[in-house]
Amino acid sequence: MEQRSLALQRFLGGYARLARLPPPVLAPVALDEHLRRVHRLIGDGRVRLRTVPPLRVIADADQLEQVLINLLRNALEANAEGREVEVVCDLDGDHVRISIADRGPGLPASDNLFVPFFTTKPGGSGIGLVLSRQILEAQAGSLQLLARDEPPGSVARVRLPSAGAYDQGATR
Repeated sequence: MEQRSLALQRFLGGYARLARLPPPVLAPVALDEHLRRVHRLIGDGRVRLRTVPPLRVIADADQLEQVLINLLRNALEANAEGREVEVVCDLDGDHVRISIADRGPGLPASDNLFVPFFTTKPGGSGIGLVLSRQILEAQAGSLQLLARDEPPGSVARVRLPSAGAYDQGATR
């Protein structure tokens, strides 16, 4: 009975957070600075930021931070034997692509990864990926999860509109 009650509390808390997503406050965000800050927040030496070109995106900095934290934590949890998670950024037309690659077992054989409350993790809430995708789509972006063969694992690919070349006056 206690376990069921806790599960219901997690479900209701997750649903409430998903249903009340605030509208994004869009502004240019200096991606290299933002990723370094998220890297410090995570505090895990297994995250490797490949040289991030001086790129800016149009995004809500706080919401983007939450998405990146969630995706990095997922990648770190998926990694086997302490392997590194690699973050690579590049231009993709008029968008910036952020790829977060792990070396875990790969994606589960399921079409439910973006279904609310579906989880493959013990104790998981099943809202992290759904919420991340919802945040990005509200900012004219997208989120994809892709399987990798060599090395094995998966890649979370974020796309956001580019704000053009980075200038030293950017504050976020």
